[in-house]
Amino acid sequence: MPEAVVAITGASGALYAERLLRALSDSEWEVLLIVSREGAINLDLELGITPTQLAELPGVSLEDNDNLAARSASGSAKIDHYVVCPASGTTIGKIAAGISDNLVPSSALVALKERRPLIVVPREAPFATVHLENMTKLSNWGVVVLPASPGFYHNPKSVDDLVDFVVARILDQMGIEHSLGQRWTGEEVQ
Repeated sequence: MPEAVVAITGASGALYAERLLRALSDSEWEVLLIVSREGAINLDLELGITPTQLAELPGVSLEDNDNLAARSASGSAKIDHYVVCPASGTTIGKIAAGISDNLVPSSALVALKERRPLIVVPREAPFATVHLENMTKLSNWGVVVLPASPGFYHNPKSVDDLVDFVVARILDQMGIEHSLGQRWTGEEVQ
């Protein structure tokens, strides 16, 4: 069964992470969930849920962000994809600087050293120059930097449509088939 690490950090956008976890669960992926202290605050503020409640989804296991000996921090654990969603500027900076002071950047650094797919989903606006420099550094190392910037050409009717647009791009990067939104065919403009 495919397995992913999903880390939720302190950037606003907990709904993206929640929708991603539901999609991965529905696709029968095993997920190691890591939630930073600030990510837990945003889960509560934005969705009214706790990390433990989110980990009740089928196939989702919660790992302690303070446990640097957790499975997701081991290069010998065969994990298929790593996703930081939403990714705060601080977390991106820690990854870019090689700082592994908690499980979120530690697992991301394992992905880098093992040459495994890593996707970071920044949700900041505007970006400071240092954020852009750190994202460029990560991109140069093969990390997919996928900002939570929904499109509008699909005529969204709800916030869920906008969230699904971004989550669909994440799933595409992971090679997961889905039915979140319509795909562009080229026939939309005549």
